[in-house]
Amino acid sequence: MDLLALADFNLVARHGGFGRAARISGRPKATLSRRVAELESSLALRLFERGGRTLKLTQEGQALHQRTGALLTEIDAAAAEIAQGGVAPHGRLRISAPLLFSQTAMGKLAAGYARKYPAVRLEVSTEDRSVDMVEEGFDLAIRVNPDADANLVGRIFLRDRMMVVASPELARPEDGAAVPAVVRGTGTGTGTVTPAKTWRLRAGAGTEDIAIEPVLSLSSMIMVRDAVRAGAGAACLPVSLVSGDLVDGTLVHWGELDAPDIELWVLYPSRRLLSARVSAFLAYLKEAFPQGAPEELAAYLG
Repeated sequence: MDLLALADFNLVARHGGFGRAARISGRPKATLSRRVAELESSLALRLFERGGRTLKLTQEGQALHQRTGALLTEIDAAAAEIAQGGVAPHGRLRISAPLLFSQTAMGKLAAGYARKYPAVRLEVSTEDRSVDMVEEGFDLAIRVNPDADANLVGRIFLRDRMMVVASPELARPEDGAAVPAVVRGTGTGTGTVTPAKTWRLRAGAGTEDIAIEPVLSLSSMIMVRDAVRAGAGAACLPVSLVSGDLVDGTLVHWGELDAPDIELWVLYPSRRLLSARVSAFLAYLKEAFPQGAPEELAAYLG
């Protein structure tokens, strides 16, 4: 099988059309079309259904894309690593990171990375939206519990858990009464998610529900924590963000939320070779958080 033709097929499949793939890769559209046609001929399979203005993978094409896309990425990464050899990381590195991680950890991470690799010009953009990494020119994106995306590859580098905390002066209700709660929200406009009316906490082998009455809705976890410190109510916050407060007694722990862990992923476009600066940043994250545990992030925040 022609690996170049297979790579071009995956490029077209990933971007949903010959025109878009040609624009992003800088390859001639006619070349991409010819290579895909040659691959179809060699396999005796139709990989795309071609309509007037649409292009859709056939069942066989979808299976081939799923099986070979990640493999080609690994081949590219291995070749890049060998080719780079001892070349020091240099050039521009653009990263998109979510608000809370940027506010708490990204400044320290960026400073450490810049000291270690002074030839790299690091640019960090803070936003919670899912950026189009290729179109917007990002090399890496840090995301919380990202949706699956066939165009991106990456790994989990941190996990966190949610727990309910409150000021020591706020009594935990024992009669089922609702507790005043500070919740994270984005306002009252169209599309706003209505806050839950209860928090379900882990309690031994079972669970326990606490009724809540939201008294404040704030758009930032930092603001939520500060409001809880000031005694406005209880709140559900990440372990890493409140560990210090629990140690010094500023806040008390009511229980952990009965929910899956928060996962922080570092992602990059699968079409790109891993540059030395990207590989170095991935290694730097691993060095900063070797186990990826909430306690590591809490200690890092200090």
